[in-house]
Amino acid sequence: MDDGRQSGPFSLRPAHFPGRPPIDAYGNGGFRFADMSHRGSLLLLPSGVRDWNPVDPEQLTADDFKAALQEAGEIEILLVGTGIHLKPLPRDVRPTLREAGISADPMSTGAAVRTYNVLLAEERAVAAMLIAVD
Repeated sequence: MDDGRQSGPFSLRPAHFPGRPPIDAYGNGGFRFADMSHRGSLLLLPSGVRDWNPVDPEQLTADDFKAALQEAGEIEILLVGTGIHLKPLPRDVRPTLREAGISADPMSTGAAVRTYNVLLAEERAVAAMLIAVD
């Protein structure tokens, strides 16, 4: 998926890891999974792991959930790691997710990582959106 940006002879594309790895560690502004390190927030979807831009749970918008909605048929539970503390989802997001058949559960990022790993091991239809923490 090319976003059209050019850097000399190279085309920059959004980070994407195909597959559904568990998260090995989190903190210091990023995550470790599949013997790799990623700095910043993450989307863990059925199609793979992607970079996610939000850094402040207070600033989440419906647009931040578009990628999850595109894969709604493969997601039953969406865990939203809102940083160090639990923060509610934006008011306009819950009904949209519910209409798509997705149960969204906001929680701290640490709790979301642990819950994601357990549900993934149980082969559940889980996805996660994780805001990085320091």
